[in-house]
Order: sequence, then C-alpha cells, then structure tokens
Amino acid sequence: MTKQEKIAQLMERMMYASRWFLAPIYMGLSLALMALTVKFFQELLHFLPHVLELGEADMILTLLSLIDLTLVGSLIVIVMFSGYENFVSQMDICASAEKLEWLGKHDYGSLKMKVAASIVAISSIHLLKIFMNIDATANDKLLWYVLIHLTLVMSALFMGYLDKLAKH
Repeated sequence: MTKQEKIAQLMERMMYASRWFLAPIYMGLSLALMALTVKFFQELLHFLPHVLELGEADMILTLLSLIDLTLVGSLIVIVMFSGYENFVSQMDICASAEKLEWLGKHDYGSLKMKVAASIVAISSIHLLKIFMNIDATANDKLLWYVLIHLTLVMSALFMGYLDKLAKH
C-alpha cells in the first residue's frame, strides 16, 4: 500500500468516525424533550384549575397549545431516533424491550418529509389559534401569518414532489 493510499484510508476512517459527533446533539434533543415535557405540564397545571371558568374559545385555544407542544415533542422524537439511526449507528435494543414499529424504517428522505409535515401541522394549529383570537390580531399581521403558512405548505408539497421524482 502506498503512502497516499494509507493517508486516504486514514482520512476516510476519521471522516466515518466523525459521525459520532452527532451523538451528543441527539442526546441534547432528549434534554429538549424533557424541557418541553416540563412546559407541557406547566401549561396543563395552569389550565386545569380554570377549566370550569373558561369559555369554549379559550378552552379550545389552550387545548390547541397543548396539542402544539405534543406535536413538537413527537417531532423531536422522530428526528432524534431516525437521525441517530441514519447518521450515527443502528440502535441496539434488546429483544425483550418494546421497539417502536417505525424505528429503522425512515431514511433521510422520509425523515425530511416527516419534519416538513410536522412543521405544516404546527403552523396550521398556530394559524387556527390566531383565527380564533382574530380580534386581537392586526389585519397586516394576519396576512403575513397566512402567507408564511402557505409558503410552508407549498415547500412541503414541493419537497414531497421532488422526493417522489427522485424515487422513480
């Protein structure tokens, strides 16, 4: 083996091993999920004592906020597990442990589509909250919210179309 081949082999091994730099980032997402859980229960504890006093619109707005937090948490789990399996290492889960059905089945393209779909869903909930509280929203801001949401929807559709083209 020549000196250049040895250098190339060493560089390739180092680049391949560098994927482990992502592991602490995915671990950090689990801390973000923990913080989101704290925020969810904080919101829930603020909500529950006043549930009988709230009007229908306020109750729906609060529930949409809780759903919004749940969707963000689900997105974190999808990115954390799928990203780790796609870019770092396959998860070694013992046979007796419960295994998520979708684990190991998402490639980078499907992960990207899940993220885009989740962002659109979160944006939809946010827009619905704005519509339900429309009196407090300036008309020019409402237009911007709708345009941003439509941009996210169009981006997700375009990404899905490109992904479909790439698979065929």
